[in-house]
Formats: sequence, C-alpha cells, structure tokens
Amino acid sequence: MADNKVNNANPKLSRREMIRLLGSASAAGLMGLGPEVLSAATDKSNRERPNIVFILGDNHTYDYMGCAGHPFVQTPNLDRLAREGHRFENTCSPTAICAPSRASILTGCYASTHGVRNIQSPWTYQKTSFLEYLSQEGYDTGFIGKWHIKEADGSGLPKLPFLDLFVSFTYRFGQGAYWNCPLVVNGEETPSRKPYLPEELTDRTIEFIEKQREHEDGSKKPFCVYLSHKSAHPPYKQSPKDLRGIYDDQEIKLPKGIDPMWFGKTDQNVFLGTMMGSFEDQIRGYCETITAMDREIGRLLDSLDKNGLAENTVVIYMGDNGNLWGEHQLHGLKWPYEESIRLPFIMRIPGRTNDAGVDRPQMALNIDVAPTLLELAGIRIPDDMEGESLVSQFQNADTKGREAFLLEYWRFFPERCPTYFGVRTNSQKYVEFEKGYDPWLFNLENDPNENNNLYETPDAQQALPELKKTLEWFKDRQGIS
Repeated sequence: MADNKVNNANPKLSRREMIRLLGSASAAGLMGLGPEVLSAATDKSNRERPNIVFILGDNHTYDYMGCAGHPFVQTPNLDRLAREGHRFENTCSPTAICAPSRASILTGCYASTHGVRNIQSPWTYQKTSFLEYLSQEGYDTGFIGKWHIKEADGSGLPKLPFLDLFVSFTYRFGQGAYWNCPLVVNGEETPSRKPYLPEELTDRTIEFIEKQREHEDGSKKPFCVYLSHKSAHPPYKQSPKDLRGIYDDQEIKLPKGIDPMWFGKTDQNVFLGTMMGSFEDQIRGYCETITAMDREIGRLLDSLDKNGLAENTVVIYMGDNGNLWGEHQLHGLKWPYEESIRLPFIMRIPGRTNDAGVDRPQMALNIDVAPTLLELAGIRIPDDMEGESLVSQFQNADTKGREAFLLEYWRFFPERCPTYFGVRTNSQKYVEFEKGYDPWLFNLENDPNENNNLYETPDAQQALPELKKTLEWFKDRQGIS
C-alpha cells in the first residue's frame, strides 16, 4: 500500500522547492503552477462536496468526436458534455501508451516518477492515487472496467482495499473482450450479467451511484466512480447489432501513399495485432465502437439526471492515448506525433462556469486530473503531485496555463519505437531519440501536421538553445540521465 499521508516521501524536490531554487516567476509559468494549486483547498464545510464521475476511453484519438469537428462520427453525449462544460482542445499525455498514461491519471505524476514506464511495467504502489485520497476523506470510491497495469506478483489486478467496489477483468492479459467477458468483482471471479461489456460496465456504474451508503444521520456520502471502458481498443466491428455497419458507406480519406489493403497488416504496431480486411474498414469500425461507447455514456448521464445528482456531480471524459491512422506512414501509438500524444478531454463542473460550451485553449495533461479532482473535493493537493489543478482554467478561458511539458517514452520488446525524451510547448516540439533517428524539431503553429522537421535547417538555430535547455531542466528534475 502507498503511504496514507498527504505528503508522501519523495527523494525529488517538492514543487515549492523547485520554484524556490529556480528563483523566478518564469519557472512557475513553465510548470503551469498557480497559487491556487500550491495553497490549501477550500474548507469542505463551506459547501457540499461534489460527486465525481471519471470516464476513460481507450485509444480514442482526440478529434474523433462531433464536438471536435470530426466529419461523421456520432458522439451526441460527449457533445452534450462539451456544451454543458468545456472541452480542453490542447490536452496531451507525456507518455503515449496506455499503462503509463493510466498510472499518470491516477497519481498526477509523470511516468518517470510513478514508475509505470511501459505496458510491461508493474503497478508500483509508489504513489497514492486520487481514489485513495478521496476514500480517506470520506468518499465512496469505485473503479469499474479496464485496469490494464500489470501487478508485480503476476496476479493481474492490484490490491486496492480502500475501494468500496472494484470491478475489472484479467481475461486476455487484461484487455478483456467486448462480448461475454468474465469479470473480477471485489476479488471474486464473476460472470458478466450482460453479454456486451460496455453495457455491463455502465450498469454496474449506475448501480454504484444509486446505492450510495449513508452516514448514521441519514445524509448521503459523496462518491467518486472511475469508469474505464475497453472502447475503442481493437478488435473492431464488435458493437451491438443495431450499430454495426452504421459507417460502412462513409468515405475514408487515407493519408497519401497508404495502400488500404496491406497497411493494417504490417508490423507498425505489434500490440494492436494484425488487421483483417481493409484499413478503411478498420477506421469505420473504430468510429462505430466510439459511437457505441458514447451511447453508454448517455445512459450514465441520464441516470444522474433521473436521480437528481447532475447538479452536484463533476463529470470528466478523457482518453488514455491517441492513435495514428496512417499519418506519417504509421499505425498505432507510442511515437510522439500529435495524433498519438493528444487526448480527448471534456469536463462538466456544475456551477463553475459562465461560458459553457466554449473550448479551453490551455495546455492540459493527464497528470492534471488527480490535482483537479482533489481541489474540487476540498482536499489539499500533495506536494509530490506533478500535475496542476485545472479548476481556474475551467472557470476562465484567459487563465494562464503551463508553457511546456516533458515527453518521455521507454522502448520495450518487441516494439520498434526507440526510447525518447522531448519537450512540447504551445508552438514547438523538440524530441531526442536514444538511437536510430535524428532529433525532431517541429513548429506546431506553421506546421500542425508535423511534415517538416526543422532540426537541420537555419530556422532551428534560434529555437534549439532554449528548447534544449528546457528539456535538460525537465530531465534533471525527473532524474533522467
């Protein structure tokens, strides 16, 4: 178990110490740290603590939503969340692969800190998750769905005794199956009651919400439930019959040079597996799977409305990583291109905004989820969390956000993508690879599709010194040699 104290032991400098040693306001700007993050949260006695519903999608590319401008994929319920809250349109994962991203969401830390560096790394118990902090402060907590971080002893699922409900699966190495997936419910192997996994997980989430325990005085306890979908991970064409094939007539525009009949069968991403059929059909199936998940999100939102809980429930939707669909002649994730690192991220916080539906431009990260939820719950944000609360950015589109973040990835067998570290700002991206590739330098304002590597051009000479300095600062802070 992780240390239950708010200030966990940490051999690295605390966030306050780093800013003090750097000795400048620009350091706080670089990290995106505001005084609201470093101060104690609002006294819980001043207002009712909100309930929290956090929903995670799998391999959901950031712009595959109606509210993000996708030409045909139907996501009416995610669109509703964006209308009633805010979509953070510039959200990223520092490590573009599932297990490290999931650990970063839970802990508010970079992978170099929490230790889950790739899909072969185990859950380390080094850092306390936001679910445990909320449990300590009186929340009913539940985790329902795909965990997909290895357990060191090989048992498949971690020991999380602070959870009131833990529903997951170990089937197919933790990937599960869309149909008839066996579950593990509070440690007990349990058959799924519904044949379609997303429907079963949504049912159990609704039941958890509706069965809140009560205090002795009859008042309801606040709850936090984390719903982790398998959608939209392959295999595709796995949706309910009434949705299967809804996009079969949609034209798919593949990147230049992609042969749709062989591209999905190459080894560009080992762990997504060999694809059957055309690459275009796989994309159609992917969109279909997202729409099927969106329908389940709608059922959950309707349940909050029906039970009179919507006005005091924070709802967040996020993906764990993006997915390359032929861009840069690649398929899958890991590589630090925008399609891989950027995430869909929508927050609805009742009573905290006057301009609902307006997208937020600030740079957000998956490590920001944990501190954001702790602030909303009135819990002091621990010094060793490396993310920042996004409450002020949610409330005001003009609030200054972070200026840069660290990209980090560690190669694992048999994947081909090498270890790399880099830095991304709002306008530039610089990446150094361990071996086999020259560094990348992209101007994201002039070249958002990252087609022109500027590293060896005269334009690079002005940008590179500061970017290299920032990268070395991040690596030194994270203890990366």
